[in-house]
Amino acid sequence: MDSLRFKALETMASRSYPKPVLKDGKVSSYFGCDVFGKNQMKEYLSSEVYKKVMAAINDGTPIDRTIADQVAEGMKIWAIEKGATHYTHWFQPLNESTAEKHDAFLDPHLGEQSFEKFSGNMLAQQEPDASSFPSGGLRNTFEARGYSAWDPSSPAFITDKTLCIPSIFVAYTGEALDFKTPILRAMNAVDKAAVDVCQFFDKDVTKVVTTLGCEQEYFLVDEALYNARPDLIQTGRTLMGHTAAKDQQLEDHYWGAIPERVEDFMKDFEEECFRLGIPLMTRHNEVAPNQFECAPLFEECNVAIDHNILLMSIMRKVANRHHLKVLFHEKPFAGVNGSGKHCNWSLATNTGVNLLAPGKNPKTNTQFLAFFVCVLKACHDRGSLMMASVASAGNACRLGGNEAPPAILSVFAGATMNEMLDSIEKRLSKKLTTDQKTALKLHIGKIPEIMQDNTDRNRTSPFAFTGNRFEFRAPGSSTNCALPMIAILTAVTETLTEFKQAVDRLIEKGEKKDEAIFKVIRQFIVASKKVRFEGNGYSEEWLREAGDRGLRSMKMTEAFGEYLTEDNIKVFEKYHVLNRVELQARYEIKNETYLKKVQIESRVVEDIAKNHIVPTAIKYQNLLIENIKGLKEIFPDRYQQLAKNELEVLENISMLSGEIYESSLAMTDVRRRLNKIEDIVERAKSYEAEVVPMIDLIRGKIDRLEMVVDDEFWPLIKYRELLATLS
Repeated sequence: MDSLRFKALETMASRSYPKPVLKDGKVSSYFGCDVFGKNQMKEYLSSEVYKKVMAAINDGTPIDRTIADQVAEGMKIWAIEKGATHYTHWFQPLNESTAEKHDAFLDPHLGEQSFEKFSGNMLAQQEPDASSFPSGGLRNTFEARGYSAWDPSSPAFITDKTLCIPSIFVAYTGEALDFKTPILRAMNAVDKAAVDVCQFFDKDVTKVVTTLGCEQEYFLVDEALYNARPDLIQTGRTLMGHTAAKDQQLEDHYWGAIPERVEDFMKDFEEECFRLGIPLMTRHNEVAPNQFECAPLFEECNVAIDHNILLMSIMRKVANRHHLKVLFHEKPFAGVNGSGKHCNWSLATNTGVNLLAPGKNPKTNTQFLAFFVCVLKACHDRGSLMMASVASAGNACRLGGNEAPPAILSVFAGATMNEMLDSIEKRLSKKLTTDQKTALKLHIGKIPEIMQDNTDRNRTSPFAFTGNRFEFRAPGSSTNCALPMIAILTAVTETLTEFKQAVDRLIEKGEKKDEAIFKVIRQFIVASKKVRFEGNGYSEEWLREAGDRGLRSMKMTEAFGEYLTEDNIKVFEKYHVLNRVELQARYEIKNETYLKKVQIESRVVEDIAKNHIVPTAIKYQNLLIENIKGLKEIFPDRYQQLAKNELEVLENISMLSGEIYESSLAMTDVRRRLNKIEDIVERAKSYEAEVVPMIDLIRGKIDRLEMVVDDEFWPLIKYRELLATLS
């Protein structure tokens, strides 16, 4: 009972857990108090400077250095009054994390005195070492220069007495080395394309904003148990562990009463989120034991992405205070549901219209339908690219696992919308009669009356229409939402542009505007029909049917290649989202990240197998041998009959432990061979083809061994302990 496992269990059982000390009063009294938002800017900036900053946020107007100096001064005064002592450019390099270098508000003067200083230059730009972050070959050690630059559209905030300034991160040569730069470009591109289409319906529309809400699923485990699992510490998931007798099969956890300890944690991190202006609305138990979800209100896409990344950081920090560990891996436990990050997105006009919500009359519904079919066609034309955007080592364990959509992009439109689309396809001829046009407009005009109650949900669909937005369910829980949104917005920009050009061509040929719009809507319905699917995405029949439709299901390393197809490069470059060099870099980084994660997992499996599992099996073998010897001494004529069970267990353990050891040695040999492959892309593909199956093979043998070794001998925290209710 002195093993690390039992000490961890004892620690968990004996520890007292902190209660959150929550702020008194309404959330509205402190919401956003640690953010340099509009109210703070009005107070600490002159009216002229405030107007120019708001113009930069709303219209993309550049801020000159004179204005930047005044913004910096106001921001500094506000931050110091809030207790801040340092500032940092907070950016998102291509390593699935955030980066920050803290500098003090301090300027020594002649070595005798010092005073707080923060200039426009400090606010606007810093110079991180670009060669020390993933760059896909864009920067080398001898080419280290890179720049972080202030993004005024995402407000600065204070955490741990540090003023954090959301920033982009680019190379000295101008290429994007982060997630924020291309998402800002993609939002700008879809804004222009969407405004052009809106002009057919409403001349007052001059701006279209992408909105996003990121549902975040996650697991919680006790800190002591986490620390007793080397695989969780080093990889974020359990690389072995037999399923518990009871996990999620009774369906009693989903939306059940939240355990008190977990609710205390939730209240604590929600308060910190509210102080930072993150509009969290929902919290609940998810399907798997110890799995939970939180979800915010929708926000402008860039801010929503920043808030989601910040939310994950806050959750980790607060979890530590509660002696918990939060797991964002897509599949931390085999046999139970994994975690995703559902991206609920839409497009909104400056006139207050949600372009993906049905309207109240035929005109607004025609506009809705135009945008709806443009999204359908984007999914049809660039579906493989969208799935490539969420491809990762972690998501490979989750997609298609009966709790997540399959790795094939299809769109669930719902029975109501499908009926509508099929009706338009059938009824719309080359030349509309007056009766056809009237009937069609009336039919479209009925959408608001029936949409709310007739749009079902399909959890197996990776891309679903949910009444007033689309929900992309394929992203994994650790994903930066910028990745899928960059792909989606670029693809939608392309189809909106095609829509506008097609309508214009018909009008130039003498068609009336309404007829031209309806005709192009029908063309897009027909062109995108193959991507619409309403059935069970988990079924074997769908996998075969999807193949017949030309919808692709790809391995992870194969999916990465979508970034470098000539067609995808052209569309990214056409709309100035990513250029060929930036795409090549991301392709290299995705392969390298995948390779390193599988490599780490392989090494961890080998370490645990050789240094924990096999020695444990040998110890238990020795105990069984001594027991069998004792039976033979006492009952020399009958010991084989009496020791039958022990002999079978002994043989099973000996066989499994030997196979585990031999398989671990074989996996080491495979890694050594594959590591000689110079091309990192080929090495990643080889790791996926050869090493991943060996990890799964060894895991299977260890899990079988766990079921025959005495519980008191087993060195690792078991699933039944990890997934026990947190109370």
